[in-house]
Amino acid sequence: MKELKGKVAYITGGSKGIGYGIAEVLLQQGMKVAISGRHRADLEKAVKALGSSNVFPLVSDVSRAADEKAAVQKIVGKWGQLDVVVANAGVGHFAPVDQLEEEAWNQMINTNLSGVFHTLKAALPPLKDSKGYYITIASLAGTNFFPTAAGYNATKFGVVGFTQAAMLDLRPHGIKVSTIMPGSVASHFNDHVPSEEDAWKIQPEDIGTLVLDLLKMHPRTLPSKIEVRPTRPDLK
Repeated sequence: MKELKGKVAYITGGSKGIGYGIAEVLLQQGMKVAISGRHRADLEKAVKALGSSNVFPLVSDVSRAADEKAAVQKIVGKWGQLDVVVANAGVGHFAPVDQLEEEAWNQMINTNLSGVFHTLKAALPPLKDSKGYYITIASLAGTNFFPTAAGYNATKFGVVGFTQAAMLDLRPHGIKVSTIMPGSVASHFNDHVPSEEDAWKIQPEDIGTLVLDLLKMHPRTLPSKIEVRPTRPDLK
């Protein structure tokens, strides 16, 4: 995108962690940013911390298609357009497969996998109008399986496959589609509280910078799948 100032972005799971880091970077570019999450209190805290009049908080559960449709309608109603969507919301439950509860499995499938579909379906009409950009935040767990992660791996492998196929479907409409696959990030994922001990990890604002790089990429070039990991995991 030649000019980011005034463009409109929607970030799911935007009140904390990676989503918050992306919002912070895009706001610094003069963009208008809607952030969504399930909890009003977390959104209000994020809006206060971001300190910008260009933030629009929305309560939405991405596992519910109706919630995402309503969120996108509110964004377009407020700002008249939608240029960038970052499907970031996600949850993780980790246990050996013989101990993984059905409720945990369903929550991960409904949020991590169905959620990216709901967000994209809701956003497609305005993204077609703006010839915008749709980005999913997957994980290195979308290509590397490990013990206790059968459910989480299933969702992130699915997100990677979904995004890559959607990229092929949407290129004819002028919509760019990419997936970012981070390794260890100093975020609030799975109720973690970041501290100085996480300094070796990717920081949320680093993912924000990566999103910014994608948006500034020449229109002829599309990095469709990006793996990103800490440079020095031995420093932990």
